[in-house]
Amino acid sequence: MWHRMALIALTLAASTTNAQPVGPGARAPEVDLPTLAGSRAQLSKLRGHPVVVSFWGTWCPPCRTEFPELVRVQAAYGPAGLFVLAVNGRDQEMSTKTVQQFVDEFSAPFQVALDDHGRARRAFLIQGLPTTVFIDTGGMVREVHRGPITHEELERGLATILKVK
Repeated sequence: MWHRMALIALTLAASTTNAQPVGPGARAPEVDLPTLAGSRAQLSKLRGHPVVVSFWGTWCPPCRTEFPELVRVQAAYGPAGLFVLAVNGRDQEMSTKTVQQFVDEFSAPFQVALDDHGRARRAFLIQGLPTTVFIDTGGMVREVHRGPITHEELERGLATILKVK
């Protein structure tokens, strides 16, 4: 029995060994996930808008540090059409209640998608948290930032998808 399980694990690992993370110039994979508010987050429905997708977890200290920046960005650039979509790795969390408490702590004004089974994380081939993906109005990835993001790095990423003067 364990031989079969080991073979399955090796097969799955081998299938992603040559896969490359989504990067600049690639079409953003679809995200279609339930949200914390009970609706659905669908990246394809945001086409026509610049989008910042943040992959994060409540247990991730750098995610906690950058969450206020995401709130600021939504407030500052939302009127210009920007959407922030926070994709929580719900399959790596203790509970949905923990996610809700985290989001409430920061009064997040954007959609929080719950990646219950890691589908979006696998579609984007996310290798670690936090990861921030900047997607233009045509649904193309313009920038991917892996790891903690500073205010300046966030602004540089935004400049690739916003018409900023």
